[in-house]
Amino acid sequence: MLFRSVEVMDRLFDEVLVRPPGESYEDCLSHNPFHDTIDIRKTLKQHKDYVRLLEKNGVKVEELSPLESYPDSIFIQDTALVGKKSKTAVICRFGVSERRGEEKTVEEYFVEKGYQIKKINPPGTLEGGDILVTDQNKVFVGKSERTNESGIKQLSEFFPKTEFVGVPVSEVFHLLSGVNFIGEGTLAICLDIVNTDYFEDFDLLEIRKEDQDTKYENKPINMLYIGDRKILIPEVYNKTGKILEDAGYDVIKVNISEFWKGDAGMTCPMLPVYKGI
Repeated sequence: MLFRSVEVMDRLFDEVLVRPPGESYEDCLSHNPFHDTIDIRKTLKQHKDYVRLLEKNGVKVEELSPLESYPDSIFIQDTALVGKKSKTAVICRFGVSERRGEEKTVEEYFVEKGYQIKKINPPGTLEGGDILVTDQNKVFVGKSERTNESGIKQLSEFFPKTEFVGVPVSEVFHLLSGVNFIGEGTLAICLDIVNTDYFEDFDLLEIRKEDQDTKYENKPINMLYIGDRKILIPEVYNKTGKILEDAGYDVIKVNISEFWKGDAGMTCPMLPVYKGI
């Protein structure tokens, strides 16, 4: 284990915001070959199971109403970066124009909660799926087809005491598809997608694409760490599950087949309120 210069934080958040899918979810933006097989009833059940699992593990969950006008709005992570310590909510500007607007009710929610609101303005774009928060006062942001340099620069100006690092992303459209925080200064990282040189201050659990079920290659290691050595992963991540278990993690497999059909992963349906920001 590397020496840590700051206090280690196990779970980065204790509360999240979620939004159930609307009936329009089947029209979401997705290049998944199984997009046309989305089952709304199954999606609703998987979302409810997801929420119950978070609550069972001590996470407070607040739920917004579905947005029928925005099929992708179930994937609420992309709408904002929220810091509990600073009482600041940065409202993102989607890289995909069709999704712009779904962030408005998220902004309204945090206004009511007394948060200071900051916004990413044109020409900046920023999506939450590109934001990797860690326990080391360092945030990595994917420079991707969804998030640009202007968006990253604006975000960094809102939190001058936090270090922000831009990381090029090309093979997937969000950084969290290739690297995730898994507690105690450690990141799970896909060597085939993300350059490890950006993360030299962290312990790395290295995983390759072949460690996944091939149909999930668009989200090769998207997983959610919920503290106490527990990690939520898609139920098809058999090889990765074994790697995590061998590293001492308690692996919880979750059926997110309908999220995956919408080009989403384990982190996408929840918006964390980060304790350290």
